[in-house]
Amino acid sequence: MTGRIALDVIAAVQDGSADLGMLPVENSIYGRVADIHRLLPASGLHIVDEVLIRVHINVLGLPGSSLAQIRRALSHAVLLGQCTGFLKLHGIERVTAADTAGAARLVAEAGDASQAALASELAGEIYGLDVLARHIEDQDTNTTRFLVMSRTPDMSRRGETGMITSFVFQVRNIPAALYKAMGGFATNGVNMTKLESYMVGGSFTATQFYADIEGHPDDPPVARALEELGYFTSLLAILGVYPADPARR
Repeated sequence: MTGRIALDVIAAVQDGSADLGMLPVENSIYGRVADIHRLLPASGLHIVDEVLIRVHINVLGLPGSSLAQIRRALSHAVLLGQCTGFLKLHGIERVTAADTAGAARLVAEAGDASQAALASELAGEIYGLDVLARHIEDQDTNTTRFLVMSRTPDMSRRGETGMITSFVFQVRNIPAALYKAMGGFATNGVNMTKLESYMVGGSFTATQFYADIEGHPDDPPVARALEELGYFTSLLAILGVYPADPARR
């Protein structure tokens, strides 16, 4: 998903065209999906759930074509990064497309038997393409994590797998600020499962952090850790509180 498509998803939820939106944030092979974390704080939306989806990648070509004919494969950059071994083995050039379904449409419209799309079998059915190779991902545990976004927050405790709290913060520009800010989570026994940093406002000194922790803000250890974090930050905003996907276990 490109930044433009992510913005379209966010806009659809913002204006009420959609009740919920799903945004991919990380893949077990490729890593972080670029731009998504940067878009979340300014979106005005709230994370209400997460979904971990096992991703299968297939080579889709024109009807009657064969894998031996394929010289170029079109797909989203994140998906291309999940099957580099297969593509290298077969000498197939990687071509970045806006999304996987769009890649399938482009291949169908081009009518070039040397081109293929890397996408789902459903995309092949929709655009009349044949599956030339199935499940070509580099790892058989290939999984993408999606965040479910809503216009309204849901702070209730729900599910049976525990809660996740996601937030962004900026540390004060003082020595050891990040070290001190993280100390409250360690001393209170709160498990931090993700910490990402990125620059904001084009400044090399203004760094914003995205974090996921296990627990609910009303849990005493989490409440104490967030309170301590507040002493060392110039910005702290909770993006969402939601049940952990069972696949985490």
